[in-house]
Amino acid sequence: METAPSRLQQLLAFYQDDPTDAFTIYALATEYRVTEPERAMTYYQKLLDEHPDYVGTYYHAGKMLQQLEKPEEAEKVYRKGLSVARKAGQLHAASEIQQAMNQLLGLDYEDED
Repeated sequence: METAPSRLQQLLAFYQDDPTDAFTIYALATEYRVTEPERAMTYYQKLLDEHPDYVGTYYHAGKMLQQLEKPEEAEKVYRKGLSVARKAGQLHAASEIQQAMNQLLGLDYEDED
């Protein structure tokens, strides 16, 4: 009896069929985020380069860069993401990106009550 392909195997197959599909690339980055952060970042970078209007990328790419100890790059990603999210009218996403950037820059005052 054959086992069903894993989600990762399915995503890699979708990616092979269409390496330009933003949702598949995003899903692969998400899949690798915990186990292989460097590989996840390559997919996030592909999204940033090839799908700059894909708002969902910026928060997670920034967080991944922070995890990989690249704070300057993370800040750049957050700043670009803020601009893209606002232009797209995605204010909730913009707010999340702003909070992540504030935290990165040490401007997160909420804990000081």
